[in-house]
Amino acid sequence: MILMKFGGTSVANSEAIQRAISIIGSKLDERPIVVVSAMSKVTDMLYRIADMAAAQDEAQTSLLLEQLRERHITVASELLANSGHMLNEAISEINNICDYLEKVVTSVCALGELSARSKAIIISRGENLSSTIIYHAMNASGIDTELIDARQMIITSGDTLIGDPIFDEINNRVPGIIEKGYKGMKAVITQGFISSTIDGEPSVLGRGGSDYTASLIGMAVDAKRIEIWTDVDGVRTADPRRVEGTKCLDKISFEEAAEMAHFGAKVLHPLTIEPAINKNIPILVLNSTNPQHPGTSIMGNDAIADGVKAVSWKEDILLINIFSPKMINATGFVQKVFKVFRDYNVSVDLISTSEANISVTVAGQQNVDQVVEHLSQFAEVHVFTDKSQVSIIGKNVINYGDVLQRLMNALKGNNLYMISQGASNINISFVVDRIDLTAIVNTIHSNLFAQQS
Repeated sequence: MILMKFGGTSVANSEAIQRAISIIGSKLDERPIVVVSAMSKVTDMLYRIADMAAAQDEAQTSLLLEQLRERHITVASELLANSGHMLNEAISEINNICDYLEKVVTSVCALGELSARSKAIIISRGENLSSTIIYHAMNASGIDTELIDARQMIITSGDTLIGDPIFDEINNRVPGIIEKGYKGMKAVITQGFISSTIDGEPSVLGRGGSDYTASLIGMAVDAKRIEIWTDVDGVRTADPRRVEGTKCLDKISFEEAAEMAHFGAKVLHPLTIEPAINKNIPILVLNSTNPQHPGTSIMGNDAIADGVKAVSWKEDILLINIFSPKMINATGFVQKVFKVFRDYNVSVDLISTSEANISVTVAGQQNVDQVVEHLSQFAEVHVFTDKSQVSIIGKNVINYGDVLQRLMNALKGNNLYMISQGASNINISFVVDRIDLTAIVNTIHSNLFAQQS
């Protein structure tokens, strides 16, 4: 079996869906399990609907709900124009999904209160809609397909809106459900992102969670590979929207891919790698608009050469410096500091320490006021805004050639606030002024990758 996950841009409209079905049809001999995201921009719309419902903006929510319904009916009508009964079934199911969504939204509007459960129901409807349409379109194209509800397979605990998958439960459930779905069929299709708790309550895996769904199912069925179909030719050396002259990477390690995801590269959901590592299942990042391109293979470390693979960044971060002379020769100070971050649920990214100073970075959107107030009771605290974090990622990067020297040459003339080397020897990260980010990442990329040509 193989996993084939199609992202929002790969199922954005009827033309994109037809391409996806053609790709699926070329791989039926490998028994594909298809995982689909919501159509492009639909999840963003659903988040807006949820927020506007909580604000009791009935007029705007009604308008967006109608646009949502019309978009999906239009796509279904284009795909199933020659399949009358299937088109009628698809439209009926789309209307049922939208009617239920409207009831939930109406209740939220009436109360002016958006619970985590209601929000999970609202934001997950995009995958229900897209999978319903693609399921009917696959059958209409001659691919006998079964639609499986992902909530039967992906079981979570913890936060309803960023569910924590229960691996044992998923491993126990998925193989039997998939085999049952495959009886008499050529393919099965399910939703990404959507999950449920052990008690059957709705949950989701968080933004970008469809990649994670594919990896979890792939792990459970011991898939031959996991294919992530998107709108780019593979993993690139940097985001081409920001950096000139980027290159597509033939292959990278699981560890490198995980670091790229963690440090800002929008390639995979950061948690996608773990299930694949558990079963050593290769992940391929492929382009649905250019399916002949080999893309990028993500695999075990032994098959990967040393060297720099990518430049990634987080544009909006806060740099927090914590100073206390009491830290000198003191025990427990570091633990005390990080307990404060944990108590206020503020995630720390980079960490640098000296005898009397701790520097950390956190995402710019996080509210750190309470953290700063608490830390200020026993230390001097300074928060620096308008900063960005840049990371150089690659296997054995610190010891490969003269990477560090070339990196420092590229940074000459720029303010450098912090440097951190990953313990795994896979990344070097540093903090710069946000206003200089574009120029810095272009200079670094040119300096590091031009010499690899």
